[in-house]
Amino acid sequence: MDYTAQLDVALNRLHDEGRYRTFIEIERENGAFPHAIWRKPDGTDQPVTVWCGNDYLGMGQHPAVLEAMHEAIDATGAGSGGTRNISGTTVYHRALEQEMADLHQKEAALIFTSAYIANDATLSTLPKLFPGLIIYSDELNHASMIEGIRRNGGAKRIFRHNDTAHLRELMQADDPNLPKVIVFESIYSMDGDFGPIKEMCDLADEFGALTYIDEVHAVGMYGPRGAGVAERDGLMGRLDIINGTLAKAYGVMGGYIAASAKMCDAIRSYAPGFIFTTSLPPAVAAGAAASVRHLKTDQARRDHQQLQARILKTRLKALGLPIIDHGSHIVPVHVGDPVHCKNLSDLLLEKYGIYVQPINFPTVPKGTERLRFTPSPVHGNDDIDKLVKALDSLWLECALNRAELTA
Repeated sequence: MDYTAQLDVALNRLHDEGRYRTFIEIERENGAFPHAIWRKPDGTDQPVTVWCGNDYLGMGQHPAVLEAMHEAIDATGAGSGGTRNISGTTVYHRALEQEMADLHQKEAALIFTSAYIANDATLSTLPKLFPGLIIYSDELNHASMIEGIRRNGGAKRIFRHNDTAHLRELMQADDPNLPKVIVFESIYSMDGDFGPIKEMCDLADEFGALTYIDEVHAVGMYGPRGAGVAERDGLMGRLDIINGTLAKAYGVMGGYIAASAKMCDAIRSYAPGFIFTTSLPPAVAAGAAASVRHLKTDQARRDHQQLQARILKTRLKALGLPIIDHGSHIVPVHVGDPVHCKNLSDLLLEKYGIYVQPINFPTVPKGTERLRFTPSPVHGNDDIDKLVKALDSLWLECALNRAELTA
């Protein structure tokens, strides 16, 4: 076989479908985010405003976070030195897990190098702990959840997105004596819609199932202490396993689960994705803990972020742009074609210094391609003005549809 030719075929297919992903080199400037520098391929630099970052609250440059990281690296050096089972458990890792357990009012927490790994490792391990386990998964769950469920070798049922009636049908058809877990998200990041947490918990109670929720796009953002949508809605105590990230609203890196002490102990003891992975650098753990600690009391930052999101959505709606609005902080603008989506992204960057990546298949279904904007409290009114005017101009220039989508 001509392996190089086969690689050409695979890559050319992405180019032909308009789905080839291009990375651009961005240098974030401490204290200036969301403003950054684009290191262009021709060797020149261009100032840009980042509109697609997941540092939702600008915590990646918060003085408390940076100070904690500097102190930890000065005290301990760079890496952790091993897996958690060998030499990679430090006082910083323990402190971070205590912060996460306290945040979610659970007995314990377990940190991973990413929320992807936390989902994959936990969901692929659960059938080892509960033989015969049936997993009920929302069809729009994140790729990390799908991968963990696919690899676990257990029974799975896929229910239509947020369709609790369909979930009930599936659960009624199964053996009531078998162990079960319902797996879903609090906020689905591509549309920005909310999962029906209470209804999922009610079904779990009715059918004797565990609940597993991914709060990745909600932790730090919702609830009086930033524990997520479940905290906001007073439902955190009804959830058995909560997955979250330290790389979005908290502005650092890592993922975790929060659950009972026995659940965390079992995942720690059985999950290869935890056992065989070098732990987070102590400085990263220290910075994450500082961020979580700070956001437990910084409601003003959350409120400002929500205000900026509402302002942006209101202004885009006023122009008739096809935004998808489910009331969350995420602002997707529907394009519906991968080539147009990539072209808009390129034009925004090159003509206006606005950086937003196109969202194409397989991240979203074909025909629903979009630009996904993530306003933050550090995006100023001038940044919003510039973005709105640029989108208005490009929609006219590219003759795109202005009919607003309904939620």
